[in-house]
Amino acid sequence: MKNSTFKSKRFKVLAERPVNQDGFAAEWPEVGLIATNSPNDPKPSIKIENGKIIEMDGKPRKDFDMIDQFIADYAIDVDVAQEAMAKDSVEIAKMLVDINVPRSEVIRITQGLTPAKITEVINHMNIVEIMMAMQKVRARKRPRNQCHTTNLRDNPVLIAADAAEAAVRGFDEQETTVGITRYAPFNAIALLVGAQAGRGGILTQCSVEEAFELNIGMRGLTSYAETISVYGTERVFVDGDDTPWSKAFLASAYASRGIKMRFTSGTGAEVQMGFAEGKSMLYLEVRCIMLAKGAGSQGLQNGSISCIGIPGAVPSGIRIVAGENLVAMMLDLEVASGNDQTFSHSDIRRTARLLPQMLSGTDLITSGYSAMPNYDDMFAGSNVDIDDVDDYLILQRDLMVDGGLRPVSEEEVLAARNKGAKALQAVFEKLGLPAITDEEVEIATIAHGSKDMPPRQVNEDLKAATEIMEKGITSIDVIKALAESGFEDIAENILNMLKQRIAGDYLQTSAVLDKNFDIDSAVNNPNDYQGPGSGYRLSQERWNEIKDIPQALKPEDFDTEGGK
Repeated sequence: MKNSTFKSKRFKVLAERPVNQDGFAAEWPEVGLIATNSPNDPKPSIKIENGKIIEMDGKPRKDFDMIDQFIADYAIDVDVAQEAMAKDSVEIAKMLVDINVPRSEVIRITQGLTPAKITEVINHMNIVEIMMAMQKVRARKRPRNQCHTTNLRDNPVLIAADAAEAAVRGFDEQETTVGITRYAPFNAIALLVGAQAGRGGILTQCSVEEAFELNIGMRGLTSYAETISVYGTERVFVDGDDTPWSKAFLASAYASRGIKMRFTSGTGAEVQMGFAEGKSMLYLEVRCIMLAKGAGSQGLQNGSISCIGIPGAVPSGIRIVAGENLVAMMLDLEVASGNDQTFSHSDIRRTARLLPQMLSGTDLITSGYSAMPNYDDMFAGSNVDIDDVDDYLILQRDLMVDGGLRPVSEEEVLAARNKGAKALQAVFEKLGLPAITDEEVEIATIAHGSKDMPPRQVNEDLKAATEIMEKGITSIDVIKALAESGFEDIAENILNMLKQRIAGDYLQTSAVLDKNFDIDSAVNNPNDYQGPGSGYRLSQERWNEIKDIPQALKPEDFDTEGGK
């Protein structure tokens, strides 16, 4: 609050509340600091001649920038565009919410909409209506979850232990990154081994520079990528030395090598980079989502992501973050829906930002729940971290909703962490990498975070990480090391991941793997929600798992002798 002196004691107390440590801003359309309904946003329109879009949102083709051209040529179904654009935006919004209109019909219409028209549709919807639409329009029936697995020291032993724990807790995808770039091979191997120690079928990635990321993916050390960023204004795109066509080429490079890939975008990116062109955050994000669609990406990581502080500072910003997730679903894309960077000091605001995706369900409710304490999250912290996990599990139980996680016992977690750390110890020994001591394994098994871990010889680790790349080490070498060290089950899990790459089934929209390496995707498990009794419903087995938290007292916990 602006005034630092208060007559009212209540206002003094309020000023000291965590929420008032957050940053807030009045709308400033000229620089794009406005969630939606900027006076500079274009009005919807389309003109088509001989199957080609010659005008879009009030702009003739000769004035198109490269994003306009890419969207017009690749992201709009011209066969349905005239019909779709002729519909009133309120009518389309009602189709999204109406349980009597099947998802297939909604998707058919939304394929023919322009960026301005999609923006106008979302502008007619309040947050509850956005959530209702998300429940119906997401691609895969069952919601799932993804986590970050990193640490401040790039300690591979801790990454392996944390990855194993995250796997048994229910995360289907895990993402790591680095503090020091040269550590990437270590982190990728540690994540791969640890995750497959916890449960077979976990998809993993190491988020680094795109060429290097593709390299380690081709070696089988990772199985997916999602940090291929796209932007909503030409100036920001050019500043990154990219074009929509180069991004499309990169997407095909991943897919052709059996590596699952989704783009990344988010409201506020163009404001943060200084070139929003006076347009609203939602309108620019719709352009990003349509770029992902036109490029042939199976999906999108969106929900503001690393820019969340910007929409979080302006009116209706968090509503629009949910709106951008819905837009990706409207275009039949897989959605990893954010909730992955901290943006508020307020626990109430953090929860409010999470609930639209958690309650309505998305393909991946978070694109980075921090599987460790936030001080170790090298993605700048997460909206939710390991210290919040009991709260998260109880929210699932309170509201009878599937947030993708499962209650676990301390014994189960300790066993998984120990197995992950020991397996990595064996791999390091077989590959001639700097030794992992028994003490490191023991401490990693019980550690809260990297502050608990003994230091490693950084220079030796970095030298060895470089040699991994120079020697051409691949996941086959990791499999051999595990098999020769008695970890045949983990070796088989990694081998099965390579088999999946050859099959290519996890390149399907919204695809994840279960512990038996069976695919769960929009192809074999499509969302068929049409109101009560339809769509995803908790099975009795899953509901029993969700409600059976260790904290809950059971009848046998009470002494009933003597009427007590």
